[in-house]
Amino acid sequence: MLKVHEIREIIKLIDQTSITEFKMEEDGVKLAIKKGNSAVAYVAAEPVVAPALQAAPAPVAAPAPQAAPAPVAAPAPQAAAAPAPVADIDEAGLHKITSPMVGTFYKSAEPSAPAYVQAGSKVGNDSIVCIVEAMKLFNEIEAEVSGEIVKVLVEDGQLVEYGQPLFLVKPE
Repeated sequence: MLKVHEIREIIKLIDQTSITEFKMEEDGVKLAIKKGNSAVAYVAAEPVVAPALQAAPAPVAAPAPQAAPAPVAAPAPQAAAAPAPVADIDEAGLHKITSPMVGTFYKSAEPSAPAYVQAGSKVGNDSIVCIVEAMKLFNEIEAEVSGEIVKVLVEDGQLVEYGQPLFLVKPE
């Protein structure tokens, strides 16, 4: 059975190559990864026969139905709706702090510790805003801009992609 860290390693390796599609089957677990223009979709499926095996890959399988169908079916109606232009207007003039790698986003050093930053926090160029864990290495991410955090775009413990926006900052 594939473990989450093994899936992350596979994702990172595929993300660093020009491979656009990857399929793998091991012990009844199927993993299919498709990489498009800027989005990567992950799908993991297992047989229903082994309920104990469904617990580990479930977090990986859950984002896939949301990630893959949403860009295919939803953008056309949303593009015509009013919320999309409003989002563009709100982000005008804001700096995006992006993830420098594929990994897991953490808002603090420990689960019981306060978040490094939240909406309204002031940051400097070298202020630590979060941690991205990749392959058991905890990487502190710096703001690289002075200003005020306007919005946190990801949830604690969420998997993030290379270049994915994490925070919106109003520069000083």
